[in-house]
Amino acid sequence: MPPVDLTDTKAVAEQAAAEWGIELGTPFTLSRYSYVAPAGDDAVLKVPWEGDDESLHEGEALRVWGGDGAVRLLRRAGRALLLERALPGDDIAELPDDEATAIAVDVATRLWLPAGEPFRWVGDQVPRWIENNPGELTALARELYASLDVSREWLVHGDFHHHNILRKDDRFVAIDPKPYLGDREYDVPSYLWNPLSYRMTDRTKTERRIAAFVAAGLDDWKIRAWTVIRGAYLGADADEAALIRSLL
Repeated sequence: MPPVDLTDTKAVAEQAAAEWGIELGTPFTLSRYSYVAPAGDDAVLKVPWEGDDESLHEGEALRVWGGDGAVRLLRRAGRALLLERALPGDDIAELPDDEATAIAVDVATRLWLPAGEPFRWVGDQVPRWIENNPGELTALARELYASLDVSREWLVHGDFHHHNILRKDDRFVAIDPKPYLGDREYDVPSYLWNPLSYRMTDRTKTERRIAAFVAAGLDDWKIRAWTVIRGAYLGADADEAALIRSLL
């Protein structure tokens, strides 16, 4: 997805900052789909791009989590969110893989909580995402999705990976959720094909990561099925698709 025009989003952020009496610093350069800027030393102000439907209930999810496993929501006005500040750039991408995975499992198990409204069921979205992004995994993804009984119980992060898990003091917290209700296993594939410097072609590493989530109580088959399904519409390349197929 190409970068988007954040002009209107910036205006919303500046209006919220003025109303709250806070001064914004220089926006973070990696925030391409939201306007995110420091607000003093301990907070950031974030306004998601108006076209980012998947982050619609970010504020509500952060309220549910209450700072346990995710950054704490300090204040909000519509989609303008004042958040506690983690450390951009200090994510788990550079850690040894087993250490990063242990941190990810710990963070994820804090986020996966039973929830209901206003969160939307991911099952209402996935078939459309599959059909709108055809590729070599599409047919298999349709078949596997039809076989799943997708939970409506669990609140999931939706974009769970190395670069969205940041250090906050002596702990790690998640940022940038795309919250839905669904299977907890739905969150694992995005972790499997990250960080950005990594291509998902290492079968041994992938199996080790899956095993860590299974040890935390997740269903092994559902992790593998969701990896095919999400790989189909999120653009796995030919080599990655080959490994993904082999997971079954």
